[in-house]
Amino acid sequence: MTQLIEKAPPFGTVLEKRPPVGPRWFEDLRGRAAARFAQLGVPTVRDEEWRFTNVSPIAAAEFALAGPISGAADRLAELAYADASVRLVIVNGRFDGTLSRTKLLPAGARAGSLAAALTEHADVVQRYFGQVADFSQRAFAALNTALVQDGAFLHIADGTIVEEPIHIVYVTGADGSRVMAHPRALVVAGAGSQVRIVESYIGATSDAYFTNAVSEIFVGENASVDHYKVQQESFDAFHVGSVHVHTARSASFASHSFSLGGRLVRNDAFAILDGEGGDCTLNGLYLSDRDRLVDNHTTIDHAKAHCGSHEVYKGILGGTSRAVFNGKIIVRQDAQKTDAKQTNRALLLTDGATINTKPQLEIFADDVKCTHGAAIGQLDDDAIFYLRTRGLNYAESRDMLIHAFAGEILNRVRIEPLRDALEAELFEQLARDLAEVDARNSTASQAPR
Repeated sequence: MTQLIEKAPPFGTVLEKRPPVGPRWFEDLRGRAAARFAQLGVPTVRDEEWRFTNVSPIAAAEFALAGPISGAADRLAELAYADASVRLVIVNGRFDGTLSRTKLLPAGARAGSLAAALTEHADVVQRYFGQVADFSQRAFAALNTALVQDGAFLHIADGTIVEEPIHIVYVTGADGSRVMAHPRALVVAGAGSQVRIVESYIGATSDAYFTNAVSEIFVGENASVDHYKVQQESFDAFHVGSVHVHTARSASFASHSFSLGGRLVRNDAFAILDGEGGDCTLNGLYLSDRDRLVDNHTTIDHAKAHCGSHEVYKGILGGTSRAVFNGKIIVRQDAQKTDAKQTNRALLLTDGATINTKPQLEIFADDVKCTHGAAIGQLDDDAIFYLRTRGLNYAESRDMLIHAFAGEILNRVRIEPLRDALEAELFEQLARDLAEVDARNSTASQAPR
């Protein structure tokens, strides 16, 4: 095993010295993941799934495994939706009970530390952990599995309805030190249950760190899970996160991803519709400016018949930023009567912003409805002209159009305090970006010809 690990120099020492965690089966799984990561190595642009996203800065940086930090409570005050009544806080990959609050959970809901659940709820964890987050071909999922020490655990019993949203907050950083954290979440929603989950990622604004997160979500028969991912980390941070979902018969899963921070961000969403009559929604909204990169990869696998999926991703890009969208829909041979829709739109505020988009359909059934569409461009001059004829100036017209563009995704957030916080954060960032655009345009117009 040592020989294999030496093939992955960026993380070889950390993998060799990782501390033991949990029971024997868990350690065996972590060991297999470490060996697999050593074989795969860090992805390069030669890999098809990473050809537009160069993660060599992550490989080149010497990130140390993050330990406990102070000041996490102060950072919680800065995140969107800070006043959730049910909250699990994960600091540098470890559950913090002093900052968490779970008193309002009903009797059928269990929430807390993943490390504690390895012994307290061993039957549930061993049955589900690592079953849908396949690391055989996914290097960062393998790295997370190899280095995971703790995280969030949610188990919603059959028929339980959780009224209050559950907010999982991941705090990463070490007061300027280069650290990495590998938080994990395991969510199991039993048959007929209902739950809303918000996963937020934050860190100190000036820290350069690496968050490599994996969430596994199992949606039981006739269950409903409404999921939100909010990434508002440091603008110098690296974020690689993946959400892996498995749905049973007549289950409903909806996820909404918001990327508002990070220097290099990769979001992966994998959903397997493994029961007839299931429904899946994957939506996303991201803001990229300066020289940042935001990469969204989604895969919806229709494995059974009579399932529907709906997907809308929107991006707003400024500066010299880049974005990537790759959306894949797979329809298996037995998945007749599939109805799948995918839409990707990007709004470029500057000439230097670029996006690479790639919709993919792999259809092996013949009685299906599958559509996809992509639209990339700048603001509509005719729409701006129309608004200006109604008395608005150029800046007001532009802002109204941008807000309407983002509003289609924001309005789908069903947790009102979260929606208000996201709207305020997004439009505050947009105001700064648009002010920079106006300043550059003004300077350019005044330059001698």
